Amino acid sequence: MTVTLADVAARAGVSAATVSRVLNGNYPVATATRSRVLRAVDELEYVVNGPASSLAAASSDLVGVLVNDIADPFFGIIAGAVQDTIGPVTETPGHGRKLAVICNTGGSPERELTYLTLLQRQRAAAVVLTGSGTEDPAHQDALATRLRRLSAGGVRVVLCGRPAPSSGDATSGRGVATRAGSNGAAHTGGPGYGEPDDGDGTARPVTVPLDNEGGARALTEHLLALGHRRIGYLAGPDHRSTTRHRLAGHRAALADAGLEPPPERLVLHGPFDRDTGYSGALRLLEEEPGLTAIAAANDTVALGVCAALRDRGLRVPEDVSVTGFDDLPFAADVAPGLTTVRLPLREAGTAAGRVALGLEDPKDGLVPATPARLVARDSTAAPRA
Repeated sequence: MTVTLADVAARAGVSAATVSRVLNGNYPVATATRSRVLRAVDELEYVVNGPASSLAAASSDLVGVLVNDIADPFFGIIAGAVQDTIGPVTETPGHGRKLAVICNTGGSPERELTYLTLLQRQRAAAVVLTGSGTEDPAHQDALATRLRRLSAGGVRVVLCGRPAPSSGDATSGRGVATRAGSNGAAHTGGPGYGEPDDGDGTARPVTVPLDNEGGARALTEHLLALGHRRIGYLAGPDHRSTTRHRLAGHRAALADAGLEPPPERLVLHGPFDRDTGYSGALRLLEEEPGLTAIAAANDTVALGVCAALRDRGLRVPEDVSVTGFDDLPFAADVAPGLTTVRLPLREAGTAAGRVALGLEDPKDGLVPATPARLVARDSTAAPRA
């Protein structure tokens, strides 16, 4: 149900006129009263009308791109591809150029929700959520609510490299469908923009998947084929969807080879950063001195692993093989070159941008995934006899 000005006034215990004054900033209001009103606005997630010049339009020219860490090349590549697609400055616009607004959440679920509310208030044309999502049930519920409101307000929602929220109605990500016609004008309701119409004008956000599970399976199969059996695994944060999918691929490869699941002591969780790789590698060596391989959550974690091994006087790959994930630009240039999995990050970002513009309209709400590809380099070899 849409939150009204009267609802905010009731929550704050003031008149509707006072709420209007606070929001418009055109009349002095006591500090304490102003604070109560703004708190009520946030608690109720009231969407304030945008500038008068935009009221006649269904949306603005903004496309919000949410990333966990813009300094991480994984997110930088995807965000750059989205931006290049929705706002090419060297081409004559077909559906009209859009302005990409990069929202850096720092991995904070609260900041993610706040950005979505702010983008709705700015009448964003689309939002693209990238990379791993937290699987905390409370956040899943809150995120599902935000996405439904965005979709109901005519905002395209694109999930790039992350699944839809899995709680409540979020399983289907239901909301009013919005898509662009051939002339770029917005249309609401009816089939299109994700899941086909269920008869009530609802549709799913569009998902642009990344093959995390398949890539992790390929890496572990590669290590097994070389003869490794004592493999340590440095996973990502234990509440992230990407972590779960990559760990599932690792375990599936072991199961296919007739091997037991890795013991808990050989599966460590931590952030996707170098420090996790460094400290995690040292801990794995303490737990299993005879370890012959370490599979890292991503390429950055793998760099930390290699540094820790060097500091312990161990050679890569002669003593311990190391794998990464993502095939970021530096993976080929480190010494030794890093065995990893290449994800089509730029292609995924481009596809997400096209959906955000309405240039692509997958009827099942899913852009076909490009399989991950194993890239074998010099950081892996057969274990010593």
